[in-house]
Amino acid sequence: MTEMVRPWWRTATVALPGLAAGAVYGGANWCFAGSSAPSGAVALVGGAVLVLGVCAAYSVLVGGTGGLFGALLLALGLLLAVAAADQAAARTAAATCAVREVRTRIQSSAGEGAPPDRTVYRFELDCPGGYPAELKEDRPVAERGQRIRVAFDPAHRVSPELQGRTRPWKAGLWGAALLALSTVIAWAKRRPYGEDRA
Repeated sequence: MTEMVRPWWRTATVALPGLAAGAVYGGANWCFAGSSAPSGAVALVGGAVLVLGVCAAYSVLVGGTGGLFGALLLALGLLLAVAAADQAAARTAAATCAVREVRTRIQSSAGEGAPPDRTVYRFELDCPGGYPAELKEDRPVAERGQRIRVAFDPAHRVSPELQGRTRPWKAGLWGAALLALSTVIAWAKRRPYGEDRA
């Protein structure tokens, strides 16, 4: 009986990252684009519980330091799946907006070998109808007084973007790479069924 269960248990352990990524991406896509999507708070709490639960299960099933390291890669991969869903979400409306003010904020990283400081640009906008009121970018796309074209979701479920700027493939590729690494770790370090059981 135990011999019949072991292959299923091992397959489930190795398949967990892919199944979790599908569930997280599907849930995020529904929350960002679905007409019957839950409120933002419910979606955030539900998503956090799903990601933490999957990572905890992965760590336990794989075991050891491989399980902890793989769970970290899995968590990052799942967060990138959410980012890809956000980028892929339809922003069906667009507006030409005047840049009222440009504010910058520097995000510093601490520690040796940390990435360099990153500048975030926040553009305060005057758009027809009053929305969107601001746009955040990682580069200076316009100066005060200039006009820019902004794509946005009329239901306000996803953040506005500079028109033509969304790139879901970038987050998707990084997420796929991290999920593949966590799958490889699960395959190499998976805990045999029944180990450490009394």
